[in-house]
Order: sequence, then C-alpha cells, then structure tokens
Amino acid sequence: MTITKILMLVACISHLATMECDRLITYTPNGRFGFPALKDNEQLSKLFDGTPLKRAMISMVLGVYSLAVSFFGYLALVEWLREYSVVYAVLMLIGAVLFFLPGVAHHVFFGAIEWFYIRSGRTEESRKMIMEFFRKTSSTMYVCYFGLLLFSVSLFIPVVSGITPLPQWACVFNSGHG
Repeated sequence: MTITKILMLVACISHLATMECDRLITYTPNGRFGFPALKDNEQLSKLFDGTPLKRAMISMVLGVYSLAVSFFGYLALVEWLREYSVVYAVLMLIGAVLFFLPGVAHHVFFGAIEWFYIRSGRTEESRKMIMEFFRKTSSTMYVCYFGLLLFSVSLFIPVVSGITPLPQWACVFNSGHG
C-alpha cells in the first residue's frame, strides 16, 4: 500500500471522528440543537440542561486533531489528482487549505460557544454573549465550508468528465461532509 493510499484511509477514519465531534455538540441529552433555538433563551436553556461541559471540550480537542489528520488525506488526493489535471489539483489544494485552517477555528469556536453558555449558567446574558461571539467568528464557518465545496467540486468535475480513471459512480462517495 502506498503512502498516498494510507493517508487517504487515515483521512476517512479521521472524518468519522469529526462526525463524532459534530454529534457531541449537536445532540444534547434533551434533544437536537438547531439554530432557531438561539433566538429563545428558555428553549436553549432547556435544551442544554444537564449537558456535561466535557462534551464540548471533547468535541473541540478531537475536532482539532481529526481535522489535522484528515488534512494529510486531502493533500494525498491533491497529489493523486495532479497526475491527471494540475488545474483541478491546485483548486483542490486551495479548497483544502480554506477548509482546514478556518475549520480548526470553527470547531474550537463552536465548542467554546456551547461550553461558555453552559458554564455561565444558561442565562439570557449568556445567550447574548455567545450570539455576539458567534456573529464575530462565523466567518470561519463560511470560509471552511466554501473550502470544502471548492475541494469537492474540484474533485467531482474531473471524475464525472472522465479525466481520471475513477468510474463516474465513484462520485456517490464524494459526499462533501467535513
């Protein structure tokens, strides 16, 4: 097995860890978090009642490590595609960097938002504080997902158009989930 294939396999495994990070901060003991809950502190407080602080901490730390490890898999895909299209490989590299760097910050910021809200007593003032922080740091989320979209589309097009030896049905597995 080549180093490129090993890195791709490791990236797949680390994406499963990233999924677990998302699950830890999205599903509370009292239900699933959704952005509309941010508008109503009573609803938000009930949702996070009894949620251990360690969930947010685990999500932050595991998210940083899993994204860092998966980045090497993204680079391996870039290197693999470079043989077939330098242009798409460069676009994928740009997408990977835009996904990874702000993605790490995004994982930390979103975990921190939850941690601070719970730790500060789930009050209306806490909600206002996390909303201000969210608004000021949400650009990391937008850039991160733009990078993931750029990466995914830059891989999708050469596969669908037949530039690579991959069969077109392989695009089913390019889900674009980060």
